[in-house]
Amino acid sequence: QVQLVESGGGLVQPGGSLRLSCAASGISFSIYVMGWYRQVPGKQRELVASIAGGGSTVYADSVKGRFTISRDNAKNTVYLQMNSLKPEDTAVYYCNAGRTQGYWGQGTQVTVSS
Repeated sequence: QVQLVESGGGLVQPGGSLRLSCAASGISFSIYVMGWYRQVPGKQRELVASIAGGGSTVYADSVKGRFTISRDNAKNTVYLQMNSLKPEDTAVYYCNAGRTQGYWGQGTQVTVSS
């Protein structure tokens, strides 16, 4: 049974930082492309960042220079370090394994507000 369990969301002021974690089980983690997506009500889920098993990364233009995705294959965990957060980063953030046809976590709310 595949499980992706996110943690680390919450409320933060503009300019602040959060780190999301996603612990995976039930998959051969090191061979999967892992990603973080986000969704706001009324909009499509969008890719924030992804990282391949070998470490190559892709970022949405809106988060380049502010967010960093990383993975620890020994711990079956992927991270998203989010700095210089803006109100428009407010969304439910989802962990993904294997791109859009793959597996999803339950989501964690990130709210950026003063």
